[in-house]
Amino acid sequence: MAREKIQIKKIDNVTARQVTFSKRRRGLFKKAQELSILCDAEVGLIIFSTTGKLFEYASTSIEKITARYKMHSKTLQKIEAQPSHELHLENSNLSTEGQLMEENTRLRQQIAVLNNTNNSNNSSTNNSSSYYGDVVEPDNVASEDRLSSSSGSVTTNRYPFEAAGGGDEP
Repeated sequence: MAREKIQIKKIDNVTARQVTFSKRRRGLFKKAQELSILCDAEVGLIIFSTTGKLFEYASTSIEKITARYKMHSKTLQKIEAQPSHELHLENSNLSTEGQLMEENTRLRQQIAVLNNTNNSNNSSTNNSSSYYGDVVEPDNVASEDRLSSSSGSVTTNRYPFEAAGGGDEP
């Protein structure tokens, strides 16, 4: 039998709200304890009810955890207050951004010229260039011809056990 889903909204009935608060608070404390034990985490949980009553759980000491939290939050505030290193670099390089764009354009033009030169050399000297524009030297062509003619005489047996008289083995 499946549980019915509840709609997450404020419970109007005060008694039902208090019962739900108590059950869910206990469940939350249990989960916090499990997290602390299973993961060796330092867990602190503070809950105030609608009446203002304080409920707390701490795996070590709530004072120790809150002090650690305050120290950590102050450190974060100091970091956020300081200007970002990346932002500083961005501001310092604004004057050179135009120079970088010019250099980028110049290098791209050089690459295009080199590619055109390489393509024209390949097409005029060699009709069998690879996809990447590798130039095949005449010495290499002769070596490749010898290799391909000699490899035609080499045979391999896909199933060596059958040649040796083996039975079921592949």
